Amino acid sequence: MHRLAPDLTQLHGRLLDWYAVRARALPWRLRHTSPWGIFLSEVMAQQTPVARVEPIWLDWMSRWPTPADLAAASPGDVVRAWGRLGYPRRALRLHEAATAMVDRHGGEVPATLEELLALPGVGDYTAAAVACFAFGIPAPVIDTNVRRVLVRTLEGEAQAAPALNRAERELALAAMPPRTDDANTWNVAAMELGALVCTARAPRCDDCPAADLCAWNLAGRPAWTGPVKRTQSWHGTDRQARGALLSVLRESPGPVGAARLAQAWPDEPQRLRCLDSLVSDGLVEPLPRSRFRLPE
Repeated sequence: MHRLAPDLTQLHGRLLDWYAVRARALPWRLRHTSPWGIFLSEVMAQQTPVARVEPIWLDWMSRWPTPADLAAASPGDVVRAWGRLGYPRRALRLHEAATAMVDRHGGEVPATLEELLALPGVGDYTAAAVACFAFGIPAPVIDTNVRRVLVRTLEGEAQAAPALNRAERELALAAMPPRTDDANTWNVAAMELGALVCTARAPRCDDCPAADLCAWNLAGRPAWTGPVKRTQSWHGTDRQARGALLSVLRESPGPVGAARLAQAWPDEPQRLRCLDSLVSDGLVEPLPRSRFRLPE
């Protein structure tokens, strides 16, 4: 049994009332936003700050307002329009998902968890988020922010385990309000609280609407004693090298020679390794005479 707070109903009310006043005015939260717009936002916002997502999302919605529009674009145009959002394979997965929507669902975003999960590149989180926010299906939506809010308020832990586990899935399901509308809003309210107030490194407990209900706060905010997820620095990594090489290709109107790429990343063994990985991922096409381009 999870140590759910006895005043869980009160916790729901606090967070829902707070969200009604404090929610950020993000464009994909507008009532007229299509399921496709919500789908795009959920994929783009994974592991990426919202401030970086918003201009790219607006650009994509202007260029490709439907799945059919994106499916008709070239993969190279899609990768170029992805810009510096990070994890550019997501751009190709979006293109593949849009193509699948055209082929299997008449150009519409499918409206069930099972059909969403069958799309290329769609995992549990994206499927649940789109089902909830686009179609009103009260599935638990569990991202890093939600996990942190739940384990702090309900279990008194400073942070969640390094990886989502079955116990946390059960906790998220048990914590949802019984009414469908409240459950759907609860998902985004918990997410918003984790992003703005109940942050990982510097939680603003004095500004939290549920500070007097939070098990972690009431326990004196004990430090985390469990395993810690290892993080890799950015400088000098293959991720940085791949990004530098892709940046050159995005900004070029045509194929780019090996010499130009060498200027972007002088470390030859790492550059060649990263070029090979970009080719394997479908993000770059090799051409004769040691030239490279985005996929067409």
